[in-house]
Amino acid sequence: MTYTHGHAESVLRAHRWRNVGNSASYLLADLIPGRSLLDVGCGPGSLTADLAERLAPGRVVGIDSAEEALAEASELAARSGSSNLEFRHADVYELPYDDSSFDLVHAHQLLQHLEHPERALAEMARVCRAGGVVAARDGDYAGFTWYPADPLLDRWLEIYEAVARANGGEPDAGRRLKSWAERAGLENLTCSASVWCFSRDEDRRWWAGLWAERITATRLAERALELRLAERAELDSIAAAWQRWSTARDGWFTVLHGEIRCEV
Repeated sequence: MTYTHGHAESVLRAHRWRNVGNSASYLLADLIPGRSLLDVGCGPGSLTADLAERLAPGRVVGIDSAEEALAEASELAARSGSSNLEFRHADVYELPYDDSSFDLVHAHQLLQHLEHPERALAEMARVCRAGGVVAARDGDYAGFTWYPADPLLDRWLEIYEAVARANGGEPDAGRRLKSWAERAGLENLTCSASVWCFSRDEDRRWWAGLWAERITATRLAERALELRLAERAELDSIAAAWQRWSTARDGWFTVLHGEIRCEV
């Protein structure tokens, strides 16, 4: 797996914002206290920690392959004093757990970065108990919408999708989740979709600031330059376009997500 965004501060800052309310509301009915959960691709752990609080005293484990993200997640767990939350390094294709170990197995924004998402889903299902739930939520970049229009933001999307695919991922993952789940042999599927919407002044500034940094000063930018998909001057121009968009009082950005919930 190559994580297209990398783990720069601008990326982790976005991850820290995630919680059950804005990123896993499709699972609310399944978050019954006492249930155990494995969070695959947990990043710095903010969403995992919220899940652990809702499921306490049920065991919650967050796994990731990035040591820098896990270090932050472990610090978060220590500060929270939570007795039911832990983080560890692991590979989604070879989860270090026995069959039927968890009631819920969850992945947020992970499958889009994998070359073999079906294998990952099958492995997630392996460690889920009978009667449990495997769930995934992923963005769908081609479904993102924004206003006002700007050719440089169109170019941003072109570059991002090209880099993600060169890295072996599928940025338009949301629409493919059902297909991947069926190919993984999962049944009893419930499919849904939801969006993040950034339109308030402070939300536009936050979202634009993240992407202005990501397109110029993260692994995404480095990879775009390596692949000769863009020149440095163009990336700087795209960053400036993001900042212009943030000042538009009528500015609007929606991030489309697909969601699957599979009863095992």
